Amino acid sequence: MWHPPDGIVLISDPRVTAIPVHDNGEPLVEVRGRLRLDDRMADEEGAYGRLRDGLLDRLERAEKELPAGYHLLIVEGHRSIANQRQTYDDYRAELAQRFPSMTPGELDAAASRYVSPVEVAPHTAGAAVDLTLCAADGTEYDMGTAINETPEQSAGGCYTAASGISGDARGNRKILASALESAGLVNYPTEWWHWSYGDRYWALMTGSPHALYGPA
Repeated sequence: MWHPPDGIVLISDPRVTAIPVHDNGEPLVEVRGRLRLDDRMADEEGAYGRLRDGLLDRLERAEKELPAGYHLLIVEGHRSIANQRQTYDDYRAELAQRFPSMTPGELDAAASRYVSPVEVAPHTAGAAVDLTLCAADGTEYDMGTAINETPEQSAGGCYTAASGISGDARGNRKILASALESAGLVNYPTEWWHWSYGDRYWALMTGSPHALYGPA
């Protein structure tokens, strides 16, 4: 039987899905013009470049905490429900083909390491951001894997605490984490690049009685 990695609470965990949502009504706002925005995940509606106002405020605070020469590079913020569902279904189907002995429940859990089920997806709430670090000229720092590499593609290197990455990459992940944690964000530990604020996963990890943001 498949089990999640030791010590990692997956976003599909019943403790996450049980968290109530009391949306505070904050608008989605544009990242562009406030922080560096990469276009690799651009969608026709431009959703990728929008975040809840409170989250973007915290990212600006985190940017100021970075060492000289380091900057946040935002890759993807808000994601439509349709886009989220398609991404989840595609990855789950890929896993089913690769691991035919997995039960439906195991497939659901394994898929949630990389992409959230729609019901709890923080990207659809504008509450999650995929990001990395770059220099002033836009050159990205070594983080050990590319953003959005699956656990299979990266041999587990996408996990935030992965051991099989270089010392430089591990140091850069610590720099990113220090700035974002100081601004109140939480990491999804299967993806070093995925951080959130105000969603159900954040609520569980911080002990908040409810999430601040629902689907936007």
